[in-house]
Amino acid sequence: MKTETITLAGDVPGNSIQLRVLRFEGEDDKAVTAYLQSSLHGSELPGQAALHFLIPMLEKAEREGRLAGNITVVPQANPIASAQWLAHEHLGRFDYFSSVNFNRSFPLLEGFDTSGLPGVDAPKSLAERLKAQLLRLALPHEIVLDLHCDDESESYVYIHQAFLPEMYDLASALGSTAILSWSSTADAAFEEACAHPVIQLSKEERNVNRRAVTTVEFRGIADVGVETGRSDALGLYRFLVHRGVITDAAVKLDIDFKGPVTPLENVEMIRAPQGGMILFHVEIGAEVKEGDKLVTVVTIPGDAGGDIVLTAPQAGRILTRRSHRYTRRGDDLLKLLGSKRSETARPGSLEA
Repeated sequence: MKTETITLAGDVPGNSIQLRVLRFEGEDDKAVTAYLQSSLHGSELPGQAALHFLIPMLEKAEREGRLAGNITVVPQANPIASAQWLAHEHLGRFDYFSSVNFNRSFPLLEGFDTSGLPGVDAPKSLAERLKAQLLRLALPHEIVLDLHCDDESESYVYIHQAFLPEMYDLASALGSTAILSWSSTADAAFEEACAHPVIQLSKEERNVNRRAVTTVEFRGIADVGVETGRSDALGLYRFLVHRGVITDAAVKLDIDFKGPVTPLENVEMIRAPQGGMILFHVEIGAEVKEGDKLVTVVTIPGDAGGDIVLTAPQAGRILTRRSHRYTRRGDDLLKLLGSKRSETARPGSLEA
């Protein structure tokens, strides 16, 4: 393993960030290659824990000559977000300067040539230069895994429709309970920026049996631990073996994904009509019927007349809940995976 440190100057004198890049060199220049990154939102750590336990496994495979394809790993992909704290609270989802989500507004390239992206010293904001650098690192690879997590959640993945059903193997390897499929979000998340050049190719040129581009949501933000980290690392390792990036005769993958594959427009985002205290009636993973109680928003504590009960607009599965219990008007409270288009479906990503 070779460690590279990429330094990007800050937007004012005396400040900079360092991007730590781990490179593993494979034995076969024709083998599939992979890029894995985590913590684009700073404090989303389940993916970082998975990489922490995966890296020794990759080092062992490299020492034993079992690494077929090159692998690039960026365990902490966003030092800007990691450093954003306010009054003892970490706030790593949005750039303090621009208020733009760190996982939005990536450049959409028509091909794989990254020479036109801003350099590390270009007259662009630090966030723009960081996004450009992450694309430079990722786009040479056929497999790109961007590891995130939700608030309170089952493990699931976002996958462009062009990569389905071939990427059922990833969902099976990771133990994902659901796939959210998309065709275009218009928000240019990192996953979309990495998938975009592939989608421009003809179906024959895409070679989706070798390619995999996804956002992985490793459960909830508090699901960070030794056992979950090791389990997720093993899932990533199984997938890399299955795709031929690593050789390991002891590892077999049964592709048995049976969870829902839900288009983004079928996801019901249950939103708070008013601010107040949140009382959930359903757990993560629950199957609900249309009309079932999902959540009560208490707007006047001590007066049940102020309670607002939100019910399921259609039957489906509860995928995520918010981790906070005090909400503002319009906040997303939970995701319900439905079998038909949501009447409140909106273009773009599900949430900010």
